[in-house]
Amino acid sequence: MSTDDTTTETGESASNCGAATTSESACGASGSSDSSPSCGASESTEERVGSTVDDFDADPGKLTAVGLGPGEPEGMTERATAALGDAEHIVGYTTYIDLIPDDVTDDAEEIYDTPMCGEVSRTEEAVDRALAGNDVAIVGSGDPNVYALAGLALEIVESKGATASALDFEVVPGVPAAQSCGARLGAPLVNDSVSVSLSDHLTPMPEIESRLHAVAGEGFTIAIYNPWSRKRRENFRKACEILLAHRDEDTPVGIVHGASRDDEEVEITTLGELESYGETDLVDMTTTVVVGNEDTYVFDGRMVTPRGYETKYDY
Repeated sequence: MSTDDTTTETGESASNCGAATTSESACGASGSSDSSPSCGASESTEERVGSTVDDFDADPGKLTAVGLGPGEPEGMTERATAALGDAEHIVGYTTYIDLIPDDVTDDAEEIYDTPMCGEVSRTEEAVDRALAGNDVAIVGSGDPNVYALAGLALEIVESKGATASALDFEVVPGVPAAQSCGARLGAPLVNDSVSVSLSDHLTPMPEIESRLHAVAGEGFTIAIYNPWSRKRRENFRKACEILLAHRDEDTPVGIVHGASRDDEEVEITTLGELESYGETDLVDMTTTVVVGNEDTYVFDGRMVTPRGYETKYDY
């Protein structure tokens, strides 16, 4: 799942790869410590990366962004498993590292993980380790291009004066949360659909509200990521209000908590009832909410969004 939270990191120490980290590293470049109060990014707009490509003497290694899929080993692609097996170092958010099978992590030379909100520091760490000559995999749940770190990795590579080609940068796709959760709900996404995240960590809430108005007004099936956290109650409430301004209250809504994980829960409700789930354990930052369009209906406990075949064929 693509996740976010409000937890801040503490106790960071200087990394020898040029990034502020929660553990020591020795990858061949010097860096400075950085206390990060706002989820991996300094409050100062003057923050700069801690090292550049000129600080590394070794020939660059390889950097691969790997999508782990929904969270179960069976949900990882063979390509993802192979990429992790080839990596000397594996870098990621602690919860995502824990999703990787032990036989994969046991074979890695080094595992580097940070707690929630260390996106920038751990991505820079991965880049620096690759610049120092190591083959590195930076991992995330779902897909690296869906509310994840593939783009950030390339931005940091560029900011250091390196190139994607020099690091043989590659993205290994995984099953995104919308697809894994859609599978649990039946067939809600077979027609036009979009994803929207309610996390305002990087995107201001007024912009998120504008996006919701636009997609809800167009009649898309909507997959909502990061719907709820302790500090984002109002975001969820506002989203429900916007959706009800465009959709009937009896519109089917699927809620999937922790898809393919030990605490998975699935429930189908209606848009009119959705806000009431905000104060329950079912909706948190590991939950994806799927809001049907005007044609979506529930059949035998499963959401169905017609593709349009019924308008052309008799069946």
